[in-house]
Amino acid sequence: MQMKVAPSLLSADFLRLEKDVEMLNAAADIIHLDIMDGTFVPNISFGFPVIEAVAKKATVPLDAHFMVVNPGAWIERCAEIGISMMSFHLEAAGRKTRGLLRTIQSHGMKAGIAVNPDVPIEKLYPYIGEADYFLIMSVFAGFGGQKFIYESLDRVFSLRKKLDSAGNGAMIEVDGGVGEGNAAALSEAGANILVAGSAVFKSASPSKTIAAIRNPR
Repeated sequence: MQMKVAPSLLSADFLRLEKDVEMLNAAADIIHLDIMDGTFVPNISFGFPVIEAVAKKATVPLDAHFMVVNPGAWIERCAEIGISMMSFHLEAAGRKTRGLLRTIQSHGMKAGIAVNPDVPIEKLYPYIGEADYFLIMSVFAGFGGQKFIYESLDRVFSLRKKLDSAGNGAMIEVDGGVGEGNAAALSEAGANILVAGSAVFKSASPSKTIAAIRNPR
């Protein structure tokens, strides 16, 4: 499966958001939306007015990553907007995880579970066969521009090995400090989707950077 690149809109220039979305339509595979509530993580990102505006212009799938205390409150709204993928944090959902996965899927979206770097990867294993994808945070959720945590490679490898042994084709998405320098290692470890923020939007040529991440040497 070819690597897919999902640039994080959180790193875009919000004064020229329309142009950045048009660039991503042409160059990216997915647009990643980081949604923060200021409670589950310390920061607040953007809300539904921005998401709806982006959805009207986007021609590639939208991937919403909810770093919030109550992700279930937003499932129906995401489906109405046309979000294709919706993930939430295992740390926030707890025992509600299975129900949230099913509700997201019942609304026609792919459902994903995200975990921070300090959550044992084994905590995801019970949801193999239920989640459509797993989002491995390679930095701690809530801040852009952090350095990639290299132990994340082992976490991706372990999860991919477990998925393969179960005969499950769920995707592995990696978010945090991703760029040209670690894309090849992430691909080899078993990642399918790479979320890149600063690496793309601080590049002199974002479209070339996206292409380089998609096809690392």
